[in-house]
This record gives sequence, C-alpha cells and structure tokens, in this order.
Amino acid sequence: MNRVKAFILTVLLLLGLWLLLTSPPSVVELVAGAVVAVVIATMPTGANRLLQDVRVTPRAVAGAIVYLFVFLFELVKANLDVAFRVLAPSLPIRPGIVRINTHLTTPLARMLLASSITLTPGTITVETRGSEFFIHWIAVRDEDPEGATRAIASKFERYLEVFLG
Repeated sequence: MNRVKAFILTVLLLLGLWLLLTSPPSVVELVAGAVVAVVIATMPTGANRLLQDVRVTPRAVAGAIVYLFVFLFELVKANLDVAFRVLAPSLPIRPGIVRINTHLTTPLARMLLASSITLTPGTITVETRGSEFFIHWIAVRDEDPEGATRAIASKFERYLEVFLG
C-alpha cells in the first residue's frame, strides 16, 4: 500500500510541476504531462521510497501548509537579521559550529529540516550524522545542543513531524 501511495504522490507532484510550467494549460498538455509523470514515476529512481513516509491525512496536509508559512516567516526574519548585521557592523557576529539533535526519524523529514536550516540566511547545515546535525551559525547564542536545537530547528521540526514523522 505504501508503494501505491508513493507512486500516486509522485505522479501528482510531477503533474503539478508540469502544470506550473505550462501556461496556459490545455487538454493536450495535461494528457502529455500525465503520461510523462506516470512514466517517470514507474522508473526505479528512489523517489518512491522517500515519498512512502509522507502522511496523507487532513491533519498532515494542514501541517504541511502551516510549515510552508512558518518557513517563509523564518526566511524573511533571517534575511532581515543578516541584512541588519551587514548594514550595522556594530551588531555582534559570533560565528561558530553548533550541534543540534533532531527527533525526526524519516530520511525525507531530516532532509527537509537540513534544507530549511540551510535556506534561512545565517545558518548552514554542515554535516549530518543520524539524528545529529552540525550547523554553522552566524551569531551563536547557545552552544548547548538542547538550546541550539530550540533556537534553530524546533520551529521547523514541530510541523515536519506532523506530515513526515
């Protein structure tokens, strides 16, 4: 059953991307996109294994939508923080690498967490080892792994675990 769910999710994601790239969509393009999406989804690429972890429930869909808004908010906030640090050299810059621990268990959830951390300016995921992430932080506020996890990752983890586990 998980393989069928992953196949359907792959087809829907590919078809959605196809429709975003074709403007204005027509019936011929929709059919062509569906055929290409099905052909790609049947290939043994490993994407189906990743998508098996995605939960498809009303709560999970709501969690994914909330996650997108939280990510966008954190992205804007981090951009402003880094911009202020560049424009006002008096603001402290205390770079360093900190260790955080995640309780996310699936590879897709960990990948999205690492990507979310890296995409927000001021932090870069340097390395991952299981549940440990090593993050370069532009202004280290807490060297303790628990405090760093709260400051950097907890806002993302809360919503990622809803739809990815």
